Amino acid sequence: MNKFTGYRCSLCGTEYLPGQITYTCPKDGGNLDVLLDYEAIKKKFQPEDITSRTEPSLWRYLPLLPVNEPEGDSTPLHASGWTPVFALPRLAEKLKLKHLWLKDESRNPTASFKDRASAVVVTRARELNTDIVVTASTGNAGAALAGMSAAVGQKAVIFAPKSAPQAKVAQLLIFGAKVILVDGTYDDAFNLSIEASNEFGWYCRNTGYNPFTLEGKKTAAFEIWEWWMEAHRNWHMKNSSLDNHSPLSIFVSVGDGNIISGIHKGFKDLFALGWIPNMPRIIGVQAEGSAAIANAFNANTETITPISATTMADSISVDLPRDGVRAVRAAKETNGTYITVSDEEIIRSIAELGGMGVFPEPAGAASYAGLVKAAGLGVVRSDDPVLVMNTGSGLKDVRAAMKAVIEAPVIEPTLSALKRVL
Repeated sequence: MNKFTGYRCSLCGTEYLPGQITYTCPKDGGNLDVLLDYEAIKKKFQPEDITSRTEPSLWRYLPLLPVNEPEGDSTPLHASGWTPVFALPRLAEKLKLKHLWLKDESRNPTASFKDRASAVVVTRARELNTDIVVTASTGNAGAALAGMSAAVGQKAVIFAPKSAPQAKVAQLLIFGAKVILVDGTYDDAFNLSIEASNEFGWYCRNTGYNPFTLEGKKTAAFEIWEWWMEAHRNWHMKNSSLDNHSPLSIFVSVGDGNIISGIHKGFKDLFALGWIPNMPRIIGVQAEGSAAIANAFNANTETITPISATTMADSISVDLPRDGVRAVRAAKETNGTYITVSDEEIIRSIAELGGMGVFPEPAGAASYAGLVKAAGLGVVRSDDPVLVMNTGSGLKDVRAAMKAVIEAPVIEPTLSALKRVL
C-alpha cells in the first residue's frame, strides 16, 4: 500500500506528486502538507490495529507515516516518542482546575520533542540515499538530528547561532555532527543552511521547510489520542454525570510554529480517518518578546510580520516563524487561542514544574506559564481537562534554570554551621 500520495501547498492548495518537489511550494513558498491515502488506510487498518501494537515508540504509528520502517533495530532512532503523561494534582488545585496533566517530551533520546521530527527526516534521508543532512537550530533540533543521524551512521551538518546554550552545543559535538556556529540569529543560520543545501546538494531538515518534520511531530497527537482514550474512559467512570464537557485543551509552546502545526496535523489525520469524533482545543503559548504568531492570531490575519525576537527561551526565539500560517490555523480551527507570557513568568514556571518532579527548559515551561495566565483569564474553566506539553529538558539550559532558584549555601562541614542555615 502506497500511503504517501504527494503534497498540497498550505497557501495556494496546489498539489504535487512525491517526486515533483522536496521542500516548499515553488509558486508562493508555502509549506507543504504531506498527503496520505486515507481511504486505503481505513480499508487496511482500524484503531485497534494501531493501539494493539507493542512498539514503545513513535514507530507504532508506522501505518500513518509517509516513510517505511527505519533500518536496523534497537537504536536511539527507534526509541523516539511514546513519552509519559503525568497528573499534576497539586498544581491543578493551585490553579483551581480539576483535571491537569503534563506530557513530558524530555524523555526522548536527546531530551526534546525535536527527536520526533529528526527520526522521521533521517529515515526519509536514508530512503533518498542522501549523503549529508543539514539543519539550522538553536540547539534542540540540531541535537535531535545529530543524535538520530549518529544512531544510523548518517552524516549531519548543524548551523547554530553562537549564542546557543553550551549544553546544547556540547550535544551536537558529542554526537559527531559537523557544527558551525553563526555570528547571527537563528534566522541567519536558517537562511545559510538553505543556501548550503542548494549549493552542495545536502538534504535540509529545517522546520517549517521540510514537510517531513511535521510528519514526525504529528506523532505526539497520536500518543495523546491513545492516552486520552484510556484517561477519558477512567474519568467518566469516576464522574458518571460528565456526559457533556469541554474537549481536552492542549497547551503548546510556539516558536517557528512547527510543533503546534504538527500536533494539529496529527489530529486532522485521525479525524479524516474517522477515528476521533471531534478535535481537541489547541492553545499556543509564545514569549512576549517572540510573539509574531500570536500577533497575527490576535489581529485575525494569516500575515506573519517579522519581529526582533528577545527572550531567554532560546528554543522559541524566532524573528520570522517559518510555519506561522499553519500555526495560526492550529488554534483557530480548533477553537483555541494564543497566550503570551513574560520571561519572568517562564522562570517561575520552571521552578513550579520542578517542584512536581519535572525539569523543563524555558520553552517547555512556557506552556505551563501560558496555562497559569489562561486560568486567571478564564480561558480554561475549572472543569476543563487540560494537558500541558513540556517540550524539552532543563538540563539543556542550566543557566536559565539557575535563575529560577535560590543558590545552595556553602557551609563548613560542621553541625553548628548546618544549624545556622537551617
